[in-house]
Amino acid sequence: MRTAIVTSQTFLLISLFIVSLSNLLVYTGCEPPQADIKSPAQTDKTSLRRPHVFLSEDRRGGASTTDVQDFGGYAPAKVDIMPLTEFILAPKAEDSPKLRIYISLLDSFNCQMKSPGLFRFELYEQVLRSPEPEGRRVAIWPDIDLTDAAKNNQYWQDFLRAYEFNLDFEPKANQSYILQATFLTPDGRRLSAEFIIKSR
Repeated sequence: MRTAIVTSQTFLLISLFIVSLSNLLVYTGCEPPQADIKSPAQTDKTSLRRPHVFLSEDRRGGASTTDVQDFGGYAPAKVDIMPLTEFILAPKAEDSPKLRIYISLLDSFNCQMKSPGLFRFELYEQVLRSPEPEGRRVAIWPDIDLTDAAKNNQYWQDFLRAYEFNLDFEPKANQSYILQATFLTPDGRRLSAEFIIKSR
């Protein structure tokens, strides 16, 4: 009887020793390896700051170029002749009268922007009470090419977010005119706007 009790106690002690040894091995790192999963805190933060660049492959030479079509929403979509546009009379005899034009380019979100391109201005006499108000064309100026960045910036008025042009023209007294502005975009689109202006 005593032998059976001793055997039972011995078996119980051995079982407790095995369980304790197993727990000790787990806590010391001798457990099966887990999958390598990064927590959000361990994620490479530089990947979040890296800008997205859209590239298209040139199959002829293997080179990659930026696909500007993905940024079409930020291209000029409309031309606006600002109400500040006016005739400037010559204060001195040696000066010539001017037509001062303020014009802005708007993207598809109606935000004013700069852009390379070409401006063309034409001036027509306004025919009052007529279904066709554009009368005789009285002036057309040489195209103004602003594809060069330095030249583009010369005409840019940052506080207005618009371009300023001073064109030679002497208006008739108390005459209404229709100013027509056309902007040719780098991709070949034509954007136009009209503005009625009256001389004093």
